[in-house]
Parts: sequence; structure tokens; C-alpha cells
Amino acid sequence: MTAEQLQSGHVFLLDKPLDWTSFQAVNKLKYKLKREFDLPKKFKIGHAGTLDPRATGLLIVCTGKFTKKIPEIQDAAKEYWAEIKIGVQTESYDTEKPEILHQDFSNVTEENVKNVLEKFLGEINQKPPVFSAIKIDGERAYNLARAGEQVEMKSRKTTIHYIQDIAISFPFINFTVGCSKGTYIRSLAHDIGQELGVGAYLTQLKRTKIGDYKIEDASAEFLNNDYRFENYD
Repeated sequence: MTAEQLQSGHVFLLDKPLDWTSFQAVNKLKYKLKREFDLPKKFKIGHAGTLDPRATGLLIVCTGKFTKKIPEIQDAAKEYWAEIKIGVQTESYDTEKPEILHQDFSNVTEENVKNVLEKFLGEINQKPPVFSAIKIDGERAYNLARAGEQVEMKSRKTTIHYIQDIAISFPFINFTVGCSKGTYIRSLAHDIGQELGVGAYLTQLKRTKIGDYKIEDASAEFLNNDYRFENYD
């Protein structure tokens, strides 16, 4: 790989680790590329779809002229592997906040779970989490929530294409979900818990696919201090 190739356009498939923000991951890659290839200050680089810090998996980063492809990639369908825990909730719908509202789930059966999951297939109305990057009157919702303000999120239409590879070991439920742009799996986890009547939150999330790009082709090596790009392609 050369500096000219990077500026002409390249797509990096990154496997984002836990607790890194998407911004941090892109900045890490940008720093390494600039150091390795002596790129100009205005070198273009950006990601095609944010992952929450508590999520892992596929993060697509485009460079140079390929940054024009970002909107197209963002519009593509997504796939995630998710783990949820029933019988308890959190304010953030994931592990960022502590557990609250513990409820007895002893009457929930595997058949109940599968029937509930089936209800979410197709086009649904989904309310994003309060702890999200959505802007409300110019402010990020998570900033308002962390400041203790009441935040009312508006529902939006999204599509769940499939829920498969379901594995149940109470209180945990694992599955793979295919969905449209803008779907919040944290909200899906919360809504599944509400439908079951016992609450639930997202304990693990890994993005496995964006359009035709797959996690199997991604790399986390860019985070290693000794990483070099000579053999990437």
C-alpha cells in the first residue's frame, strides 16, 4: 500500500474492541497511517456507521476519495450478534448503567421467548434509547440524560429482517439479528423484555455484517503499537 493509494481511496474493515469509541478507533488508524505514510494534514478518513463503546465488531473506515462511499455504506442492512439478560433492566438498556428493577422470570419459557422474538419481525416502531447520540434541540440525548434532564425520545420506523441462531440459557438469550439502518439493538433488547413482562437489557453486542462486508474479513491489528501495513492487502 502507498500514500497515493490511500488518498485515491481504500476501505479498512476494523474489528472494534470493547470500550473503544468509533471516533477513537478512527483516530488511532489515522495516526498510524499518517506516521507510516507521511500523509498530509488534510488526509480524508471517516467511518461508515458508529458502534457504541460497549459494542464490538465491524467498523468500516474509508480513506481519500472513498469517503464519498460512506453514505451508501451507511444505508446498507446490518447484522449483529446479541446477548440479552432478562428479569432486570438498566437505564441505558446496556451495561453502561447498573442493573435496576429486578423481576422474577421463572414463568418465562423458551416457547414464550421465541413467540415474542417473532413479533418483532418486519417493520416496527422503535423508540431509541435516551442514552444515544441522537440530537434534541441541538444537544446529544445522552448529554441531556447524564445531566439529569427528562428526555422524550420519538419513535421511528425500522425493519427487522430476521432473528435467527437463537440460543437460550436463562437469564440469557443469544441471537443473530438482521436489520435496517438506524435500528437500535439496545432498544430491541429492552422491548423484548417489556413484551415478556420481566424486563431485559443488552449485555453483549457484536456487529458482524454491513451490506456485503463481513466481520470475518476485519482486523484489530491496527491497535497494536507494532502494526505495519506492508502486508495488509
